[in-house]
Amino acid sequence: MVKKHTTFPIVLSVVYSIALAWPVSSLAVSPSETVVNVEEYFPDDKGNEWHYRGRFVEGMAVQIAEKSFSNVSAVTGIENRDGMEVTVFHDTNPGDQGASDSYYRRDSAGIRYFGSTPGTVLEQQLIPYQIIRFPLEIPSSFEQLNRRGLDLGLDLDRDGKTEKVDVQARVSVLAKETVTVPLGTYPDAIRIEAHMTMHVHMSRLKEIVQGSDTMTAWFGRGIGLLKYEERQTIPSLQSENDRLIEVTEELEQAKIQGTLFSRRGGKAASKRILTHYPFNQKLP
Repeated sequence: MVKKHTTFPIVLSVVYSIALAWPVSSLAVSPSETVVNVEEYFPDDKGNEWHYRGRFVEGMAVQIAEKSFSNVSAVTGIENRDGMEVTVFHDTNPGDQGASDSYYRRDSAGIRYFGSTPGTVLEQQLIPYQIIRFPLEIPSSFEQLNRRGLDLGLDLDRDGKTEKVDVQARVSVLAKETVTVPLGTYPDAIRIEAHMTMHVHMSRLKEIVQGSDTMTAWFGRGIGLLKYEERQTIPSLQSENDRLIEVTEELEQAKIQGTLFSRRGGKAASKRILTHYPFNQKLP
C-alpha cells in the first residue's frame, strides 16, 4: 500500500476510505486519463506479501553514511479502529526504522491512513487522512494536510515545553511510465508524489525552523508498490547545515493471492506509500 518512515512524522501510504473534510483542489490541466480497475494497483488481500531491497543514506554536507536493508510488508488481517474496519499491514523494517503495523481503509472515495503502531504524538493529531483519491486521474493533485499549531511532541530546544508545528502536504498523481526494479520491468506504472513541509515553532529560541519530505512512488497493476524514493530535509539546531536523509525501496519478490512473483520468472504486486514524512520518531 503506502509507506511511512523516519524522523519527524511522515505522510504516504496507500490507504482506503471516505474523503476528508480538508480542502481538495485539482491541477489546472484537465485529466488525460482516468485509471480503470484502480483497485488492481493497490491489492490488499490477507496473505499478500512484498519483499523489498532498501538503501538508506544520511549525512550533513560531505559527511555521508550509506547502508542497505531489507523490508517485508504483509497484509495480516482486518481490525476495527474508530468504528471502521481497516486493513492491517505489518512491515519488518520500513525505511530501516524497525518493525511496525499500519492501518488503512479503501473504499469508493479512495484510501485513508488510520495511523500506526508504534505511533507518535503528532500522528495522532493528523489521522485519519487521505492518501489516494478515487477516481484516480492523471494528472491530478489534492491538498492532503493543512494543520497549524499542533503539538510536535518533542522538546527540541530543551526548555521543558514541547514545540508547536504547522504541517502542510500535497499529493499529486503525475504520469504513467516504465519502471525497472529487481523483480522486473513494468510498463505503465503509476507515479505518485507526496510533498510535505513542517514549520516548527521553537518556544525558547523564538524562531521557526523548516523541514521537508518528498516521496515518489510507483505502483504496478496487479502487483502494487514497485518502488519508492523519499528525501527528507531535517533542520539542525547545532549546525548551519541541514540533515539530509534519502531512502529507497525496490520490489524483489511478491506473493499476491497465493501466486509467487520472483526474479527467476513468473508473474509479478501494493502496499502503503503515502503515509510518512520526516519528523516522525526522533530528531538529531
